[in-house]
Amino acid sequence: MTAFATSVKPLRHAVVLALAGLLLGGCAIGPDYQRPEQSVPAQFKHAEGWTLASPADLAQRGDWWTLYGDATLSDLQQRLDVSNQTLAQSVAQYRQAQALARGARSSFFPSVNLNTSKTRSGQGGGSSTVRLSDGSTVTSSGSGGISKSYDASLGVNWEIDLWGKLRRQLESDTASMEASAADLAAARLSLQSELAQNYLQLRVLDAQKRLLDATIAAYQRALTLTENQYRAGIVTRADVAQATTQLKSTQAQAIDLRYQRAQLENAIAVLVGVPPAEFSLAEVDGLPRLPSVPALLPSQLLERRPDVASAERNVMAANARIGVAKAAWFPSLSLSAAGGYRSGSLQDWITTPNRFWSIGPEFAMTLFDAGLIRSQVDQAEAAYDQTVATYRQTVLDSFREAEDYMVQLDVLEEESGVQQEALDAAREALRLVTNQYRAGTVDYTSVVTSQATALSNERTLLTLMGTRLTASVQLIAALGGGWDPERLEQVDPESEERP
Repeated sequence: MTAFATSVKPLRHAVVLALAGLLLGGCAIGPDYQRPEQSVPAQFKHAEGWTLASPADLAQRGDWWTLYGDATLSDLQQRLDVSNQTLAQSVAQYRQAQALARGARSSFFPSVNLNTSKTRSGQGGGSSTVRLSDGSTVTSSGSGGISKSYDASLGVNWEIDLWGKLRRQLESDTASMEASAADLAAARLSLQSELAQNYLQLRVLDAQKRLLDATIAAYQRALTLTENQYRAGIVTRADVAQATTQLKSTQAQAIDLRYQRAQLENAIAVLVGVPPAEFSLAEVDGLPRLPSVPALLPSQLLERRPDVASAERNVMAANARIGVAKAAWFPSLSLSAAGGYRSGSLQDWITTPNRFWSIGPEFAMTLFDAGLIRSQVDQAEAAYDQTVATYRQTVLDSFREAEDYMVQLDVLEEESGVQQEALDAAREALRLVTNQYRAGTVDYTSVVTSQATALSNERTLLTLMGTRLTASVQLIAALGGGWDPERLEQVDPESEERP
């Protein structure tokens, strides 16, 4: 009974220490996270006149590209999500962050190790002489040979989280994992935006090519008419030369579009993970529609943008690492236990006389390190300050981008209205000059000038439409991607309430 009580006593002490550690671990060393203060405006500067778009016209959050009403664009976006290699890199990075967080969580549990070994050792058989204190000598001879040892043991080790070091590490790794998830969302949104912009610009080029093809056909008819009039002696050779120049110049512009379109098509192919030689997009009639983008409050922007979310999670991770660094000032407590069998013979290896065991706590504490821990704490605090500054700068940049694209869309809409009026006037001028030329009151130079002016205004209006489409994509990306119409219905644009 006494022997049993003696052997149980270390175990009882270890359990008491473990319970004490768990109680002490209720509070963690280091500062608790507080979101950095950031000035948020009540409304966007250039949002005046905006109204909430009709929820029936909006896609669910995520599939924002469906706002453009183009099935081909939607198909390409699905292919990008599956096959884009840049996105695959971000997915792999997120998986690494998940694994790191799982590893930090495992630190809260004991580790169990099983070891088995066989050892062979040898010793020489020489003699040695030892002089005693009375002056006499004793000679001993060793017995040489090879001995064997068999060991089998099971060990358990558990670090008690007295000061919250492990919890702070888990907090840091979890925040880093969430930051990685936000980085993945930001990378996906960026690639989706790039694909949409390339596709929309390609469709604008197709529209310009259709315009140039129709113009070339009209110029070809005008050249044929002018040549017939020249042969009839009605016009001069100069008129034929001007008509030819106008035709060839327009044909050259159409040829130039082929190169620009090929570049955009190749860029789209790479985005969807296909070699450019194996990818092509057929021309289609019409342009994707220009979507209506709903108004959002600046405070909502901080919740929606993945890059802002990532920056804040990095602040959380850096804040937790301060606690990890400070915990090094305090002693660590670990409990260990081991037991097994050890024998010099395989035959009676696993028997009661050959068993052994050990159990006990271990305290470890750094008494002097010449300022090493202090420097590590200073590094952690400086890294935290850096992430706070990065977060605040990211927020400022997000506001700037949203403001930029809002004012750009507003200005482009006004400019397109004026440009449409200019095009209408150019078409009317061309009609009048053409009639005057047929009546013989003006020369062909006036016709050529009016044709060039009308074509230039047509292309300018198409270019403006392309710029507006691109700006709408950039604004949607700056606002954090898609949105949920049901949540938008609950938002009062005159208040700062978040959905």
